[in-house]
Amino acid sequence: MKYFDFEICGLKRKLPYVEVAENLALASFVCLSHTELVQTVAPELVKRLPPVDYLMTAEAKGICLTYEMSRIMGMKEFIVARKSRKPYMVNPVSHSVHSVTTQKEQTLWLDGCDADKIRGKRVALIDDVICHH
Repeated sequence: MKYFDFEICGLKRKLPYVEVAENLALASFVCLSHTELVQTVAPELVKRLPPVDYLMTAEAKGICLTYEMSRIMGMKEFIVARKSRKPYMVNPVSHSVHSVTTQKEQTLWLDGCDADKIRGKRVALIDDVICHH
């Protein structure tokens, strides 16, 4: 098996390449369970962000990183685009995207209240890191 030697902010990881399509392999990790990585990387990412009003992520892998960044920035909330329409959503807004990891089109949903919050605001989209080879 081939691996990608990955280093970020002094943390080293060995990531296996996973073929997701013909002639496309990704060295991808799910930061969801990597507390050390999230706590190490989040402050550096915050330093590199331009001024923003909101952080937003897609459900689910980027949630922990976005939470930590919003906490460091003193934000009271961040926005999560859901992968399905939820019954609690009022006037939801949807957008179709093509996912590299699942190799198919997905629809992301925002509650209308969240859409109203970010309309006209500076929003940074936070996602987990993917390395291509």
